[in-house]
Amino acid sequence: MAGASSSPILTVATAGDAQLEKGDDEPEISSCPADTVIVSWDGEVDPENPYNWSRTRKLFTTLLTSLGGFVTLMSGAMLAPALAIMSEDLRIPEAEASMVLSIYILAFAFGPMLLAPCSEVWGRRPIWIVGGAWYILWNTVCGASKTRGLIITGRLMAGLGASAEFAVSGPIVSDIWIADERGKSMAIRGFLPLLGPAIGPIVGGVMVQKANWRWLFFVMSILDGIIVLLFVLFLPETHCQTLLARKATRLRKLTGESYLAEHEAGALTLVNRLQLAFLRPVRMLLMQPAIQLCSLVIGVQFGLLYIALSTFSSLWTDRYKQTSIASGLHYLAIVTGYIIASLAGGWATDCIWTRLSAKNGGKTRPEFRAPMLTPGVVLVPVGLLWYGWAAENVFHWIVPDIGIAIFGCGYIVGTSAAQAFVVEAYSDYTASAGAASMLPRNVFAFAFPIFAPRLYASLGYGIGNTVLAAVAVVLGVPAPFILWKHGERLRRQGRVVG
Repeated sequence: MAGASSSPILTVATAGDAQLEKGDDEPEISSCPADTVIVSWDGEVDPENPYNWSRTRKLFTTLLTSLGGFVTLMSGAMLAPALAIMSEDLRIPEAEASMVLSIYILAFAFGPMLLAPCSEVWGRRPIWIVGGAWYILWNTVCGASKTRGLIITGRLMAGLGASAEFAVSGPIVSDIWIADERGKSMAIRGFLPLLGPAIGPIVGGVMVQKANWRWLFFVMSILDGIIVLLFVLFLPETHCQTLLARKATRLRKLTGESYLAEHEAGALTLVNRLQLAFLRPVRMLLMQPAIQLCSLVIGVQFGLLYIALSTFSSLWTDRYKQTSIASGLHYLAIVTGYIIASLAGGWATDCIWTRLSAKNGGKTRPEFRAPMLTPGVVLVPVGLLWYGWAAENVFHWIVPDIGIAIFGCGYIVGTSAAQAFVVEAYSDYTASAGAASMLPRNVFAFAFPIFAPRLYASLGYGIGNTVLAAVAVVLGVPAPFILWKHGERLRRQGRVVG
């Protein structure tokens, strides 16, 4: 839905009205009884409709989701400075210790494929709370682990729980903010999570020098425990279908009559709904060319980001001969790029959206998000080249920091634009569409850092980053032009996913 519904609260549905359209591969469903009453919102100003919540409530909810994402991504990057000590303590090769870091990221690829559909059946709030509790359990197990198998298993399971952030945070934002405000709201939601990979190594470097590596896990479990408590107390349900289903339940109890939300009217069983929901992200990724294109751009940029994050600390300790703590502070340069992109990019996204909509007679199109993808796909290779050749020639430390800040700015702008396009294009299934677009992203983030050390060892930072910049140009620069010119046709070519 693009805004508050203007339909009346109750609409009497006949059996024929309630029969849902289905494809050949969908389960058989029965029509609802003739006396069923369909529940909707109380007009355009219904206070229960998340679009009509106060701005303060919307901002608070968005910041809560952003804080949850911060812990999720911080927990991945925080471990990087401890890998060598962990390898020695557990008596495992350093390559296997690196698996403890990367397998957590790999879980992000597959967790949302399960959790996002669940959020379209049971709502956003319980999925995030259960995911957070699951993360706390397995992350604590990691801190107590004394064997290779247990810590790798624990990290995989903790990553599955933490991936709830990727499954529901974007859909929550789209649930409560109208399209005209979605650029700024997506920037707010995405800002804190992307501080996690930058701040994590800083905190990790300090803790490795001052405390035992196991406390990295225990501290993150405590921090996430506080956030889960905040979710339990303050995170509201935002999913429209779930809220309407609850409203129908209240009316049934009050009146004894047959009230149903619209999506319940087809009499799908829970098993049928889950069957459709679990297949939906996979089908969207396989059958929607627009999602495939956006997922490629997001995936390549996220993979390049993790190459930068996983090798940035060693640049300062090996080439610039700085301490672990000092090397961690350079991650603030990436944070600076994030801040600039979040402040300017969100504002520019909404301005462009409003202007293009006005020129189009007030009608909106998902392709109006494509223009902001252009500066993102340009700044990423520019930042890589600047940072790489400055590091290769060991210029003053501020020069590579400026390059990595440009790269970080481009990453935020480009990724936010691609995600906003997916939200606008597939607004009925934002969670599934988001999960589909993020699967390649996290696979790339798992795979890219594996070859990064050998790349830099063989080619150096200059030529190595030139190769990476060329990949970013070839796979990224054509995307905004394709979406702008052919986006509508690509969306129509994709099979409708019910």
